[in-house]
Amino acid sequence: MKIDNALLQKLENLSSLKISNEKREDVIKQLSEIVEFVENLGEMDLDNEETTFTTIAGGTPLREDIPNVNPNIIQTILANAPLSENSFFVVPKIIE
Repeated sequence: MKIDNALLQKLENLSSLKISNEKREDVIKQLSEIVEFVENLGEMDLDNEETTFTTIAGGTPLREDIPNVNPNIIQTILANAPLSENSFFVVPKIIE
């Protein structure tokens, strides 16, 4: 893909950006290098590679999900609420 002034103009419109005339050539050069790099990635032979991989052997270690309820923390938090009821915040109804 060739990056030129016409394509840069389209990218400016899509991104709602304005590139100054002094920087246009530098931006075109940088975008061309990025596109060239991405096109090189398409030439890689990945037929023998796995689709996904992980650096953690055996997957992600999980912990047992045990709730930890501390009534003192609940009361401290609710003490700062304008209105609470049965250990919950009371908020104005927003849906009719």
